[in-house]
Amino acid sequence: MDTSSSCFVEEANFARWKEEEEEEEEEEEEQEEEAVKREEDSGPQTQWITGSAPGLGFFSRTEREVFHYVGKEIVIETGFDSYAGMIWPGALALAHYLDTHRGQFNLVDKAVLEIGAGTGLLSVVAAHLGACVTATDLPSVLSNLRVNLSRNTRGCCRHPPQTAALPWGHNLESTFPTSVYDYVLAADVVYHHDFLEELLATMKHFCKPGTTLIWANKVRFETDATFTEKFKKAFHTSPLAEEGEMKILMATCKEEEEEEEAGERRKMC
Repeated sequence: MDTSSSCFVEEANFARWKEEEEEEEEEEEEQEEEAVKREEDSGPQTQWITGSAPGLGFFSRTEREVFHYVGKEIVIETGFDSYAGMIWPGALALAHYLDTHRGQFNLVDKAVLEIGAGTGLLSVVAAHLGACVTATDLPSVLSNLRVNLSRNTRGCCRHPPQTAALPWGHNLESTFPTSVYDYVLAADVVYHHDFLEELLATMKHFCKPGTTLIWANKVRFETDATFTEKFKKAFHTSPLAEEGEMKILMATCKEEEEEEEAGERRKMC
């Protein structure tokens, strides 16, 4: 066989292999989506809260984005017609911080809750760092969240991440009555919406004694700065990182701080 014929055969074989690979990927995606749909159809349903946050309805997938954290390639389905379908700077900043500060925040076997998880990138990183993760968001975006979590953690994490519906400020005592988490993560949950009071109430509900809340956010509007001041009044806070308008804050509940101060006073007496 001459060289040109050999090259033609190789190109044809490569084309067939590429086509088969793409078909397998499409079939895998369909199976994942069908599994998610079966889970939603059979599992407990959470009522949709109309107007819980803007731009968080169903969205069309437009492309995959690839990230590298914890020595892993993480592939995320995104949708640019929804706030929940986009990768925001806060998620990138906090994912990088947790990946590069493992000595400061050891997530292995820790119970971690992410609020406003969106595409799930941050929850995927936390799961690869060994955490037992519950990723939450509005009911309408859980499908894509589950697909991203499953695709990037299946069979390779200590604890398979879970998902749960969590409209901010609604029925927290009944839906999450006694849940205690080691860490609560939030990334770019403060933006142009009218539910900042509900968000703060949700943070207060989950930030109990023994819980560390880590919040990363890019300041964009005056309301962001106002929320930050309320956040600092509600919790005992300390800065972890700051670069331009991007800030990462650590917080613990005031009750824990008061208990520690009381203990110190008793020692002095």
